[in-house]
Amino acid sequence: MVGSHLADFLLEKTDWDIVGMCRWRSPMDNLGHIAHRINAGDRVFLHYGDLRDTMSIRDVVAKARPDYVFHLAAQSFPRTSFDAPLDTMDTNVQGTVRVLDALKEHAPKAVIHVCASSEVFGRVPKDKLPIDEECSFHPASPYAISKVGTDLVGRFYAEAYGMTVMTTRMFTHTGPRRGDVFAESTFAKQIAMIERNLIPPVVKVGNLQSLRTVADVRDAVRAYFMLVTVNPVPGAYYNIGGRHSCTVGDILDTLLSFSPLRNDIKVEVDPDRLRPIDADLQVPNTAKFEKHTGWKPEIPYETTLRDLLDYWRERIAKEGDRFLTR
Repeated sequence: MVGSHLADFLLEKTDWDIVGMCRWRSPMDNLGHIAHRINAGDRVFLHYGDLRDTMSIRDVVAKARPDYVFHLAAQSFPRTSFDAPLDTMDTNVQGTVRVLDALKEHAPKAVIHVCASSEVFGRVPKDKLPIDEECSFHPASPYAISKVGTDLVGRFYAEAYGMTVMTTRMFTHTGPRRGDVFAESTFAKQIAMIERNLIPPVVKVGNLQSLRTVADVRDAVRAYFMLVTVNPVPGAYYNIGGRHSCTVGDILDTLLSFSPLRNDIKVEVDPDRLRPIDADLQVPNTAKFEKHTGWKPEIPYETTLRDLLDYWRERIAKEGDRFLTR
């Protein structure tokens, strides 16, 4: 999701050439709208690369020799990390080392964004809200632990090797193209499928009590661009997030309010969607980043969720029952 929106932003707002990495099995759904540019070599280029393959990473970096790097790739689903913790650690922690080591050799002057996660803070006491950059880490999943490693690896390369590396802890961000393993996106997908009469009128959910602060992915990629272009500070680390804080249940209620079938849809807890433990208070203090860059979120919460639901309505209308329900 984020990489495709970042590509859109850079194509519109800059004259940069954009080099992306993909694996042979990478889904290309989110890039379909710019496939003609990729095929024509019109400012967008894709190269094979896998965070678990050192040689492929080094090869891509050596060919591209980038001026700016957005390291967004990860095993990014917290629930999956409980079942695949070692894959998550290798991809996210050692994968970041592979990327930064290749950059140290082939593009040492690059300005680099390493994307950690708000999940690094994990189980935060209420008296620590809103969460600032100096809040202690208390990760609540193998994914979150891996992102602690990602965060610290990025800062280490800045301090040890004089590289311009900055890390971000982006809080919940969503919108069109959001993967259907994430709560608000699977809600939207299920509602869209119910509206097309493809599944019974029941939305399956996990923990609805977790508190989240929601940002739009399009605001997020604008923040990432400003991170690397507005007086970048080597080793800096920032919390970034939206303004609207609510429970996951509130997000579901908002999405349901957009549906003409809202009064007919039931909600059912699915035990498979519950994590063993949850990072249940995710409210950021973003003052440090906003003061440094001047960035502020612009897209309203309701617009983000309506656009997410409309995205799924369009996909379900075109592709229908090929989707598995998650």
